[in-house]
Amino acid sequence: MTTDDFDAPDPPEGVRTPKVLALLDKAIELQSPLVRKNIARARQRNPEAIPAQVIRNLERMYVSALTGTGAAVGGTAAAPGVGTGVALALSAGEVLSSLELSALYALSVAEVHGVPIDEIERRRTLVMGIMLGGSGSATISKVAERTGQHWGRQIVAKVPVETLRQINKVLGKNFVTKFGTKQGIIVLGRVAPFGIGAVIGGGANAALAALAVKAGRRAFGPPPMSWSSPVDNASPPSEKSCD
Repeated sequence: MTTDDFDAPDPPEGVRTPKVLALLDKAIELQSPLVRKNIARARQRNPEAIPAQVIRNLERMYVSALTGTGAAVGGTAAAPGVGTGVALALSAGEVLSSLELSALYALSVAEVHGVPIDEIERRRTLVMGIMLGGSGSATISKVAERTGQHWGRQIVAKVPVETLRQINKVLGKNFVTKFGTKQGIIVLGRVAPFGIGAVIGGGANAALAALAVKAGRRAFGPPPMSWSSPVDNASPPSEKSCD
């Protein structure tokens, strides 16, 4: 799996394009097999929950988990005695965690909607489009030369892979810029007094999660009224996922 197709420009100083996009691919690869377990976890308290209820639970799990990782890194990195090298390492690890949680959320919502995302280009489009929010959906519609709602369904049924590669080049450029800015915010928490760093880190991630949740709703539209895919028979997971 390579990241050459993204063909992104030079990113903000301190953030290398190949690294960020390689982390995205790694996050998608690691989290794709966990989608059904994540959905089963969202249904644990109510096995009879309809798709709309499960999606709400997935949203809550995602927002809570992403906010928590940002607050933890922001607080720890700002603690007395934590050197610059350690703080930067914590921030880099948090970026991968954010990508993994976001990939798991996006792919899980697609699965609940009965939209299979089997090809890597389609997964990239879905995850980046949702994480970039309104700008992501606008880019997808423009490059694909399609208008209308619920682009998350269109990328599976109607958009050729070659067109998706072109979409991902544009999304990749915006994605690198966004995550360069985000990492800068987290590192800023390192030099803030303990407590303020946690607020900065948690607040940045909470904003990112809220943006992604809104974009996910826009991408797929109203949930199905009933289950019609194999996730209905998914068994509860034995390990933690998006929580």
